[in-house]
Amino acid sequence: MNLVRELWDRFLLYLPLTVMVVLALGTYWLVHTTPATSSPAAPSAVRHEPDYFMRGFSLRTFDASGRMRTEVTGDEARHYPDTRWVEIDGIRLRSFDEQGRLTTASARKGLTNENTTEVQLLGNAVIVREAATGPNAQAIPRMEYRGEFLHAFTKSEKIRSHKPVELIRGRDRFSADSMEFDNVEQVLQLTGRVRGTLVPGKP
Repeated sequence: MNLVRELWDRFLLYLPLTVMVVLALGTYWLVHTTPATSSPAAPSAVRHEPDYFMRGFSLRTFDASGRMRTEVTGDEARHYPDTRWVEIDGIRLRSFDEQGRLTTASARKGLTNENTTEVQLLGNAVIVREAATGPNAQAIPRMEYRGEFLHAFTKSEKIRSHKPVELIRGRDRFSADSMEFDNVEQVLQLTGRVRGTLVPGKP
């Protein structure tokens, strides 16, 4: 009887130690048998791929009073999330300035930002600003710009090109290797090989 009690006492004495050893071994086994967690994937580089398409579409923007400022139509458009620009095949543009004067544009392909304040026209690009009446009833002749590349800023009313252009102002014609026109300031800069033909007005 004393032997049994002695063994039982020894068992109770070493029980906590035994339990700790078993738990330690179990933890060790779990650590070495559990699959390693995969490291977080590095963010993938944004690729220049369209996230949506439009065909036979029309996009319009309006000012605070509800007047239409720009309208862009085209055969097909592709939006690129990395640049937030829209690439348009067969682009056609109508834009109205603060005085309501109309400017139209067209090209084989165009690039425009999401609010159409900046438009790049590529391939047989044409921009036309219709004749209008300026301050003090001054007649502003029709203006037409032609080239393989024209860069229009509809909000600041500027047109630029680093490639050869042709400008038709009324009945006058000019050509140059590059151009910058500020419609607000009414300043035209032609650079490179500049040629012009001036037609005298009617007497």
